[in-house]
Order: sequence, then structure tokens, then C-alpha cells
Amino acid sequence: MGKFQTALTVPCVAVEGGGLFPVRRIYCVGRNYADHAREMGSDPSREPPFFFGKPADAVIQGHAVPYPPKTKQLHHEVELVVALKSGGRDLSPKDAEAAVFGYAVGVDLTRRDLQEEAKKTGRPWDMGKGFDASAPIGRILPRDRAMIEPGTAIRLSVDGKERQNGTISQMIWSVAEVLANLSTFVELKAGDLIFTGTPSGVGALDPGARVEARVDGLPRLLFTVK
Repeated sequence: MGKFQTALTVPCVAVEGGGLFPVRRIYCVGRNYADHAREMGSDPSREPPFFFGKPADAVIQGHAVPYPPKTKQLHHEVELVVALKSGGRDLSPKDAEAAVFGYAVGVDLTRRDLQEEAKKTGRPWDMGKGFDASAPIGRILPRDRAMIEPGTAIRLSVDGKERQNGTISQMIWSVAEVLANLSTFVELKAGDLIFTGTPSGVGALDPGARVEARVDGLPRLLFTVK
């Protein structure tokens, strides 16, 4: 009987100025911007946030992102991404904020047709959200060099035309609140990435689309859908 062998590699994200951030898990918070909640047909009241995940190796850096199979509606969602240097359970918002290593801009790519079908049938979203290369991300800027404030702008353009434009102040739940709430469900640890929600304006990407995602003060994210 032959031996099973595999080479295990840890997905990593580049850090601005040098170094790599090994990724442990990816968590995403759903409908954390009121205007996006409305455009998706939901009530943007301050109900407890809900979460879903992506595989750690869904992260991708570089200028080419493959168009995934099994979809005709690949959508973009620009997000502020939080990278953790520590964690814990049942964190207070203050302790949650202290666990932050840095910030990056990311795009939660979504097979919207698969997600909508899953919603209708009450099935999991995994194949709509957690597919290969579904988490493009820019370089992480360490927290001591980042200025993430309520007025910080978050934007995305496709082929030079702006589609999403919001500010961090539009979040229903702040970064610290999101982390604290998430820590009541799971133990957060160093290496976790948290996608914190998207403003309105999500839309489709076709092969050849050139995407620019920005959070003011952070390294921008540029990629082309291949």
C-alpha cells in the first residue's frame, strides 16, 4: 500500500515594507453597511452581525484573478480587511482592538447566482463565497502606520469607472464590535483575517475587467479578471 504524501503550505499575505503574514482563517461579516443591506433586500437595523467563512487559501495577491467556473454572475464587494496578531474568546471591544496587527483592502468575490440559489433553498453559501481565489487582498499595512477613521473612504472601480464609494462610518458595527462579537462564536487567533463588509454598488465582473480597490491610506489593490 503506497504512502500518501502532500506538501503543506501556509497561505501568506505580503506586509507593506517587507515580510509575510501567515493566514490561519478567513472570516467575513455579512451586510455590515446599511446601504448594501438595502440593495440586497434586507433591513439594515442594528441586529447582531452574522458571519461566514472562506478557506485560508482563497487569498490571492497579484495582478491576475481567474474567473471561476459554474457562474454567470461574478460580483465584486470591496472591504476593509483586518489582520490579527493575537486573539481570544469573549473579547471586549477594547481587547479586540488591541489584537489587530494591521489593515488591508480586499475584495470578497461572490458567485452571486449560486449564493442566491442557496438562499432560496436554505442551503449553505459555501460554493457562492468560498471558492478558489475568491479573496483578492492588497498588502497589509501595520496598525501603527494606518489611519483608519470614520471618514476613511472605501472605493472600487472597474475599467476606470467608479462603482462603490463609501466611508468606514457607514458600518453598522465597528471593527472592534465585529471582532468582539465574532469572538463569542470562535476563539480568534493570530493569523486570522476578517473581511468587515461592503458599501453599496456591488456588481458583475466579466473576463478582462480591470479592478481597482482602495481604502484611503492603505496600499491599493489592482487586478484583472482572467
